[in-house]
Amino acid sequence: MNETGIIRTLDNMGRIVIPSEIRKMLDMTDGVDKFEIFMQGDEIVLKKYQPSCFFCGSDENTVDFDNRKVCVSCIEKLQMLKEENQDK
Repeated sequence: MNETGIIRTLDNMGRIVIPSEIRKMLDMTDGVDKFEIFMQGDEIVLKKYQPSCFFCGSDENTVDFDNRKVCVSCIEKLQMLKEENQDK
């Protein structure tokens, strides 16, 4: 894990400010991009949220379908499955 030397205080509503330097390094846009928050042992981990394919988990070449992300590869597999079932 990279040490930044930056220390932040939790406010009375449980919030912290992510330094602008870190947001810039992650190419994050204020008010748009999101973080995932999870526990790893006794550590709190913040990770830039990357929506991924509902079926396989890939985060490459995804499109929105019915409020879910689906990758092109899974779309092709679903099309092949549809064609196979139409032949029966």
